[in-house]
Amino acid sequence: LTGIATVLTPLAAVGLVIVMVGAVVVHARAKEHPGTAVTVVLLVLAAIVAWGRFGPYPL
Repeated sequence: LTGIATVLTPLAAVGLVIVMVGAVVVHARAKEHPGTAVTVVLLVLAAIVAWGRFGPYPL
């Protein structure tokens, strides 16, 4: 929003994607299917942000 350290947004999104992949694995092993679904949605959203910020036309 302020334009300060804009490089941190995509890096944070990539870090969140890595954490969410681990969370999906943990939820799947525990057979927590609603938790897995919510985690996958959050994973996809973080991946979209990372792709949008690192992509050829950064937003």
